[in-house]
Amino acid sequence: METVACDIRDFSLADAGKKRIDWAEREMPVLRLIRQRFEKEKPLAGQRVVACLHVTTETANLLKTLKAGGAEVAVCASNPLSTQDDVAASLVVHEGIQAFCIKGEDHDTYYRHIHQALDLKPTLTMDDGADTVGIVHSERRELIPDIIGGTEETTTGVIRLRAMAKDGVLAYPIVAVNDADTKHFFDNRYGTGQSTIDGILRATNILIAGRTVVVAGYGWCGKGVAMRARGMGARVIVTEVAPTKALEALMDGFEVMPMAKAAPIGDLFITVTGCKHVIRKEHFEAMKDGAIVCNSGHFNVELDLDGLESLANSKEEARPFVDQFRLPSGKSVFVLGEGRLINLAAAEGHPASVMDMSFANQALCAEWMAKNASTLEKGVYSVPKEIDEQVASLKLQSQGVEIDVLTPEQQKYLTSWQEGT
Repeated sequence: METVACDIRDFSLADAGKKRIDWAEREMPVLRLIRQRFEKEKPLAGQRVVACLHVTTETANLLKTLKAGGAEVAVCASNPLSTQDDVAASLVVHEGIQAFCIKGEDHDTYYRHIHQALDLKPTLTMDDGADTVGIVHSERRELIPDIIGGTEETTTGVIRLRAMAKDGVLAYPIVAVNDADTKHFFDNRYGTGQSTIDGILRATNILIAGRTVVVAGYGWCGKGVAMRARGMGARVIVTEVAPTKALEALMDGFEVMPMAKAAPIGDLFITVTGCKHVIRKEHFEAMKDGAIVCNSGHFNVELDLDGLESLANSKEEARPFVDQFRLPSGKSVFVLGEGRLINLAAAEGHPASVMDMSFANQALCAEWMAKNASTLEKGVYSVPKEIDEQVASLKLQSQGVEIDVLTPEQQKYLTSWQEGT
């Protein structure tokens, strides 16, 4: 066993974690191909990567790929409830990767773990929600001179980073991995869609068919959740603040209305907006008895849980990952997973096959940043198109799917203006 700094729950879970990591790897052929190249070329040699991510089996395979590329790696959790403790143990025991993460850790422990990971003195940061970047810029500014760049995985994190860049405070370049087509088309839509329903079912064991499901937000994640809920027989209502997205939801066949109108109707509420207080006190008060509320956006601020607690006469655990709030009216509202990402709080997160593409983007963008950071300005960058297309091509190759190739005549036609009608 390689001795590395860590704070995890139980070393004895390591062998069980390794089996699950190996199982996930079977569904991650693109990342596996990248790892094989990284082992030969060592494009991350000399880099120190601090990754603040959901510590799952899929993430473990990304971290193994970064280490194979020559990087020294430390990981901490990007959500207090998303850590898989057996995975954390395996990373330490079998891979020699520093891990600071315990499922269910409290607020203070969560931030202590981020600081412990940052003690590696990173040259690259890798975020899922921008918490590491936030702490570097607010409390650990002494680390900034060594950091050449970073990557960000989530919609929420990219929003925060673009706000920082707009205010002129972002101190180094960061790639918005979330903006890759191979990330938001597949991870956000199919991964979030399936894993959100999975988490709800594991927490509640309810029947979706025949229920009214209210989906707040119709971005890529909301599209996936709405699609899966309808596919299981639910009546689906979408709430939105963006006119174009609301119109798209309507054209896709969903009912669209404000949350104030949806609140008394819904049986199950799912927020996926990346915004704050999407469901507020007045909405909780209007809900029917037995309404179930959960969040699949990155942070639990989408639900005004403080407001709900101020309304409630009592709060108790109805079953694991289900809290029952009794209101003065006699009605009960059930909140799943403490309002945190339900797909990771009560389930295992996205299937490995979609995370394969997201994490392939992460690995290749880390390589790209290591090669190009010296020429980049401070700011938020899109994933280079060639990386996005490489990931898609590798995924098709792994599925045994062939596609057409442009002929020289077609290439000329698409890049010139001389030929008309």
